[in-house]
Amino acid sequence: MINTTTQIKEDFNKKEKVLLVINCLQGGGAERSVLTLGQGFYELGYEVHILRFKSKVAYELSDNLFYHQLDLNAYKSVPTKPLRHWYFAKMLDKYVNKEIGIPILTLSNLDKADMVMRHSNLPNIAHIIRNTISKKIELFRSEGKKVGEKKLSNIYSRHPCICVSQGVEKDFQSTLAVTNTTTIYNPIDQIQIMESASEFKPEFDDYIIHVGSFKTQKAHEVLLKSYAKTSKTLPLLLLGEGALLESMKELTTSLGLDNNVHFLGFQKNPYPYIQKARFMVLSSVFEGFGRVIAESLALGTPVISTDCPSGPRELLPPYNLVSVGDIDALAKKMDEAMANADIYQSSFDDELLPIKIAQQYIAFMTKSD
Repeated sequence: MINTTTQIKEDFNKKEKVLLVINCLQGGGAERSVLTLGQGFYELGYEVHILRFKSKVAYELSDNLFYHQLDLNAYKSVPTKPLRHWYFAKMLDKYVNKEIGIPILTLSNLDKADMVMRHSNLPNIAHIIRNTISKKIELFRSEGKKVGEKKLSNIYSRHPCICVSQGVEKDFQSTLAVTNTTTIYNPIDQIQIMESASEFKPEFDDYIIHVGSFKTQKAHEVLLKSYAKTSKTLPLLLLGEGALLESMKELTTSLGLDNNVHFLGFQKNPYPYIQKARFMVLSSVFEGFGRVIAESLALGTPVISTDCPSGPRELLPPYNLVSVGDIDALAKKMDEAMANADIYQSSFDDELLPIKIAQQYIAFMTKSD
């Protein structure tokens, strides 16, 4: 007679493994995308492992996935960053081989993971490129940070790169002269989003919403100045936290908007707010994909956005877009939407569902073999 427990364990160990590597699981779009993509691989029948370098977690973690932590900061005594990343990659490979097993696909997410995984010898590694690299370089240089295209090319030339929008891929190729690329959009779990949207009723009844970290990329100052020029018949809710939060509160006060603008901080579950909003508005200078746009469409919420590189124009019709930094044009769109948001309604694309996006990753990996 076969021991059922033993048989289940043997069958489980036969599952092919997918590994996703990221610095941490704090409250950002990339982190949410990693967890959603992991669920897509799980639905395809893979054993999914997420390995992070820091303990910080801002999201509920699904029991369907396995989680690991290796502390990059523990190797600070290694004298230089390049050497530290090289050494840490060797420790990471050793850990994966022993504790997880050889994955059929390893996906690196965001800068710190990319700098480490560039040195890894695990099979079938790919970097997920989540932002418009030329704009990110411009932003870093404006902040006095040193960024070299040659250094970035060295990081991303060893393994294939999967870009989250066509605009990101085109910019990535032209900026870094790296050509081993493809585009696979971020996964959007519409069913989970709709379930989460019913978890509670927001304290506000009718409003405009913006969801995003308070950082230069999101251009909250443009949003606030545009809103100040509207009829202000609906309040504006801002969900998120970040380095520029206090300065945006000060700008709100100087514009006389304290009674109209509400700062609600980071919300682990923003979906009830998004679903109940009259419309979503984005004022970004650049995006990679514009995840919050797709999430809004999944909930049937209209969206207005700047036509920034990249993503929004791949998710929304031209009528929903305005030029980056055009305060008057954005104010006009917002006034129109306050009067009749239905004119900005757009449909959700089922091809963004997690299982379909995960299938594209497997197809890409198979093709790359």
